[in-house]
Amino acid sequence: MLRKPIIGIAGGIGSGKTFVARLFGELGCLVIEADALVREAYLDPVIRGTLREWWNDDLFLTDGSVDRTAIARKVFDDPEQRQRLERLLHPWVGARREAMQRDADVKTSAFVWDTPLLFETGLNKACDAVVFVDVPDSERLRRVVAQRGWNAEELHRREILQMPLDKKRRLSHYVVNNTAETADMSAARPGGTRRQVREIFFRIVAGLPDRPIRA
Repeated sequence: MLRKPIIGIAGGIGSGKTFVARLFGELGCLVIEADALVREAYLDPVIRGTLREWWNDDLFLTDGSVDRTAIARKVFDDPEQRQRLERLLHPWVGARREAMQRDADVKTSAFVWDTPLLFETGLNKACDAVVFVDVPDSERLRRVVAQRGWNAEELHRREILQMPLDKKRRLSHYVVNNTAETADMSAARPGGTRRQVREIFFRIVAGLPDRPIRA
């Protein structure tokens, strides 16, 4: 059986990476969302026990679930704590991702990794192609204000810890323009996000040489 290609999704906060990943899902890809796997990890008794040893019950809600917002506050400005948490979660998430790929339906056309820190964690090196989701900074800010209640300072505070977007764009194989206008276009209209994703998808599964596609 031929190995299925792995497609990584990269881009800035608020660019719509998950939306683009799900468009690949409509084309028969298995989309593996890192954020969903982290939520699963926080249900694991071993993970929960370790967190309780580190931070007592301070980071658990009254219903017993992990307070991810509290964890984010604790590790965001503390590189040592953040790295310790990553060493705990990343192997669990990686094993779960491998299991999902191993157990995937034979009709699955490709695997799509929707991972916020694809380049920062080095997972891009395991991808056959990386798709960068490109959206102007002004629109990304508008989205995070509306959807997350952040301001420009908060967006900058979070992105300053990540690889610069220009570098991610340069290191990616393909670029998708995902502005509000292109996202609303149908699959048939030139320039639409769906149309761009389809073009990129068929190039990847056909094994064609890398050629950046930009709107």
